[in-house]
Amino acid sequence: MSINAQSKRRYTERLLQQKRSLEHSTLNAVEQGREAIAEDAQDAADQAVFSYQKEFLFTRGTHDHGQLALVKGALQRLKEGGFGECAVCGTQIGAKRLEALPWTPYCIDCQEKIERGEIEDPGRAA
Repeated sequence: MSINAQSKRRYTERLLQQKRSLEHSTLNAVEQGREAIAEDAQDAADQAVFSYQKEFLFTRGTHDHGQLALVKGALQRLKEGGFGECAVCGTQIGAKRLEALPWTPYCIDCQEKIERGEIEDPGRAA
């Protein structure tokens, strides 16, 4: 997909803003996880809350890490010229989809096939 310089700047700024937000969120989750480890849970109720908090922070950190990888990939595609092309089939990703999810590497058709298990997610193969 050939995007004009103005659109490229706009996508780059949105992606950089998302990257900063995710990096901050990930760092925050790590710090909260360290604080939670330092606390001593005394009774069963405290231990249950403590376990839930740890699981929540782990899940959030995992999600943020995956999202951050997608954002970095999109920034790389912008730099190299492959931004807006589906990583599976090579077709152009719809403009509305890119506006909503500028980090997406897949067109809507391939994303749906991945979610249904009809094709393997190339991003998870590694």
